[in-house]
Amino acid sequence: MELSKRLRAIVDLVEEGDRPADIGCDHGYVSICLIKEHKCSTVIAMDINQGPLLHAREHIEREGLGPYIETRLSDGAAALEDEEADTLICAGMGGRLTIHILEDAIKRLPAIKALILQPQSEIWLVRRFLLQNHFSIVKEDMILEDGKYYPMLRAEKTAEAICSIYTRKEEWYGPLLLKEKHPVLLQYLQKEKKTAEQTIEKLALENSGGDLIKRQERKKELLEKLRCIEECLEGF
Repeated sequence: MELSKRLRAIVDLVEEGDRPADIGCDHGYVSICLIKEHKCSTVIAMDINQGPLLHAREHIEREGLGPYIETRLSDGAAALEDEEADTLICAGMGGRLTIHILEDAIKRLPAIKALILQPQSEIWLVRRFLLQNHFSIVKEDMILEDGKYYPMLRAEKTAEAICSIYTRKEEWYGPLLLKEKHPVLLQYLQKEKKTAEQTIEKLALENSGGDLIKRQERKKELLEKLRCIEECLEGF
């Protein structure tokens, strides 16, 4: 079974000995790979939808991994009990939904020590949430696949509240991705810079019609984003 680049990168963020619950497991490929590569001894694969979960069970049984991977129908981590897992994998869902799932899980499941996240949107909100809830980002990665950029991270629980805060550019683009000068992040920033410049130019040409105040607010937002991108690019 060959994983996509995105799923491969998620697997690589799991550490040997983790006891993960894969929230929104879809077809179960990540769970299967974790067992087959001997990174984990057990995995709980969970999904809110019956259809994907049935496909996951079929794939798991086909690989002969039923004794090692348990499947559960679950809204987020609702069907997970404390001590059953110490790592949550949440990949392929929006940032706000990721936060919603984590808010419930962190309160109910004190045994959770690590989070492996790949939000499809608003990842800056996720980074802010982690900091506010005593999780420190220890690894970040970014993948380009089929024309789409996928940032992802591993965060681990800290013993005490984290006093520092991320800068705006760290929150938007990732403290470790920036520090490590990740090559895919560089591509992404260059693309975002070009898109922002083109949109600003287009707004400047729209001198009549529409809502002038909204156009001005949008231009202000884009100029702020462009300054942040340019500041990030200076570090490469």
